[in-house]
Amino acid sequence: MAWLWLVIGVALAIAEVFTTTFVLVMFAAGAFAAAGAAAIGLPWYAQVLSFGAVSAAALALVRPAIQRHLNSETEGAPIGLAAIEGSLGLVLERVDLDHGLIKIEGEMWSARPYDATQVIEKGERVRIIEIKGATALVWRE
Repeated sequence: MAWLWLVIGVALAIAEVFTTTFVLVMFAAGAFAAAGAAAIGLPWYAQVLSFGAVSAAALALVRPAIQRHLNSETEGAPIGLAAIEGSLGLVLERVDLDHGLIKIEGEMWSARPYDATQVIEKGERVRIIEIKGATALVWRE
């Protein structure tokens, strides 16, 4: 009987490779536990009980931890325009409602003040509030 549980466990583990949901691998763990129970000579109902208990425990405890770990890795540092917003820039040409040029992390960007009444002179530091198209809306630091 242990061989049957081992075959079921291996089949479930292989099937998990194609689904990547981390459900079938939890049932595979249960099947391996049942194979262990069969190997030490426990009756079939104890094997089924160990399969169910280990599978349920893995689904309730292990799978959520794996999901949290995988989802936390996707939330990393911002990239693209989101990485620029909030950073600092240096004014290269006066920034007012009609024109302006700033340097952000080595790149030149056209700029306008976020507050239309602000005029920011050359050499001042600004915070990038928002990017609209190819223009940075900035605020004097």
